[in-house]
Amino acid sequence: MQFSCEKSILQEAITTASRAVSNKSSIALLEGLLITADAAGGLTLCGYNMSMGVRVTIQATVTEPGTAVLNARLFGDMIRKLPDNTIYVETDQEMLTTIHCGRAMFNLVASDATEFPQLPEVENSENPIILPQSMLKSMISQTIFAVSDNETKPILTGCLFELSDDQLRVAAVDGYRLSVRRETLEAPVPTNARFVVPAFALREVERILSESSDVVEIYPDSRHILFRIGDTVLITRLLEGEFLNYQAAIPADAKAVITVDVRQLISSIERVSLIVSEKLKTPVRMEFDGSLLKLSCITTIGKSYDEFEYDGDVPHLEIGFNNRYLLDALRACPSEKVRISLQGSLNPIVFTPEEGNAFTYLVLPVRLKAE
Repeated sequence: MQFSCEKSILQEAITTASRAVSNKSSIALLEGLLITADAAGGLTLCGYNMSMGVRVTIQATVTEPGTAVLNARLFGDMIRKLPDNTIYVETDQEMLTTIHCGRAMFNLVASDATEFPQLPEVENSENPIILPQSMLKSMISQTIFAVSDNETKPILTGCLFELSDDQLRVAAVDGYRLSVRRETLEAPVPTNARFVVPAFALREVERILSESSDVVEIYPDSRHILFRIGDTVLITRLLEGEFLNYQAAIPADAKAVITVDVRQLISSIERVSLIVSEKLKTPVRMEFDGSLLKLSCITTIGKSYDEFEYDGDVPHLEIGFNNRYLLDALRACPSEKVRISLQGSLNPIVFTPEEGNAFTYLVLPVRLKAE
């Protein structure tokens, strides 16, 4: 195998493909990148950790086609340290790989590519779900914060995707909070679908996606899902099981609905949370009184207080929340103002947009103790 490629292009491809490489594995090949150079001038780099695979194809000058597996960390470090110029890579029959650029040169022992595990095949190769990259990127980032990290309920460690007609919904829940994002697709989907994608894979998809209007193609089947993002392909297994009926968890009505400025509420919560820490997990106390919201917190190191006015009128209500859960939901809100629906001191708080139903965020309260 022998090829040459511009450093910036090769380095970016290594970084992307390495997202699916195992840091430590009993199978040494899983710590490497499968590199395939074909005569047509295409260079493919593939990482696979048996749960998720990432394959990137770039253009290169291929002198001699071939395949080899190179340790991802070492190969990436070598390329990163080389000068910004054309990089030449050559692997001989003894699997010794020479990497050089200008006067700098490295030698690295490669592994035989025939033993590298194959990525799973996705049965659904037709009728993909197509949407703008920027849309999927925002839907992931604005829901994934509510994914559970409790491995005893594996199905909740991913995001639920629901497709029907021209609607896409993404939901996540961890038992303390719920996030739902909704979007209308430009074209109706050929068939309704419902599947759960692991959060670890979605975080990598989010990193690969751009803010552009370029499209991403999604191919789900019964066991796996494939994301095609330009010249990058990510394949991962789907989670099995019955996802929580999140629709039933969203209150149908509310005793009071107010409108607040998102940035103002975030700033106020951040101020009163300065005395909260991992050791001092005291809830933030929110007191709604007419059109005034009073926020306070008391820990063993001190007290904090802030207040501001909002649009609306609420009969006196005092309710406590985990500050981080509130902040995660508010920071995910894609609008400047948000509607807050309230029922009682032991009922969840619900955040929705001023208009439409693009998102719904729900946070369960914390039972307050007497001051």
